Amino acid sequence: MSTNAVRSLRDMAGLATPMSLRVAATLELADAIGEGGATAGALAGKTGVAEEPLRRVLDHLVAIGVFEQEDDRYLATPESGQLSRSDPSGLWELLDINSAIGRAELALVELLPAVTNGTSAYAQRYGRDFWRDLAELPGLQESFDRTMVVRFRELAPQIARRFDWARFPTIVDVGGGAATLLVEILRAHPTVTGRLVDLAPTARAATEVLAEAGLTNRAEAVSGSFFDPLPTGADAYVLSDILHDWNAAQAQQILTGCARAAGPGGRVIVVEQLREEAADTAIDLFMLTTFGGRERTSAELAELAVPCGLLLRDTVQVAESRTLLEFVVAD
Repeated sequence: MSTNAVRSLRDMAGLATPMSLRVAATLELADAIGEGGATAGALAGKTGVAEEPLRRVLDHLVAIGVFEQEDDRYLATPESGQLSRSDPSGLWELLDINSAIGRAELALVELLPAVTNGTSAYAQRYGRDFWRDLAELPGLQESFDRTMVVRFRELAPQIARRFDWARFPTIVDVGGGAATLLVEILRAHPTVTGRLVDLAPTARAATEVLAEAGLTNRAEAVSGSFFDPLPTGADAYVLSDILHDWNAAQAQQILTGCARAAGPGGRVIVVEQLREEAADTAIDLFMLTTFGGRERTSAELAELAVPCGLLLRDTVQVAESRTLLEFVVAD
């Protein structure tokens, strides 16, 4: 193997750059630098860290083009603007070590134990699983909800427009987060009414979103878990970006609960990023280490659903990176 090939592999395996970027986001250095730039001493004072180690992080970020340097001042670049808290991309929330996703991605350092014996990498690092962490640290739950809103901000209108939701007068959005998708479905299909089920803090946030959208006459958010009995009698039960968070047994428990609530002939709608179309291998490893879940193919989802009394009836591409699978509850 050539020296260049070894160096390339070493660069890919190196942690200095990703951790420097995450420290920059966590300390909000892009915002602290501002338009006029700042010295390492001034930045250390603003962020409450030691000046000399911070300068070394800043120098590395200059070396990779994230910041620029002029004399003793560090300056912003277009790239560093993406690390700002206010940047619409939401990148800051993903990299901040204290955010839900930023914290979760650090569990990848426990990949070897996860591969060796199937233990939870997240629990190995933090002493409890991801969902319990969110339940016990409200700030993490709020961070996770914000990330999901950003994640679906562009996807939700596409999903709402590219499928005939009007076929289902009443839908239940199971684990629907802050109602990003439900709002878009209701806006695009005026005859549809909906109910969202999620854990209490998220359901409260969804209630506020529905009120702001002027949809409280057509929808409500209720507190609950998809591992508990769901409201019955709706025409369709929606699981959007839910199943990939769970292992096969847990995913089947969720699907079974939806099928039971829907009843014979009812519909369960699954929206996922399919392994064969959009999901990359890095995301799949994140699902493994954070949740013990996985990205699946359409065939795997169809097979997963059969023991739950669900038969795949249709598959629709509803966004660039999302596919909708329509299941019917067998008689």
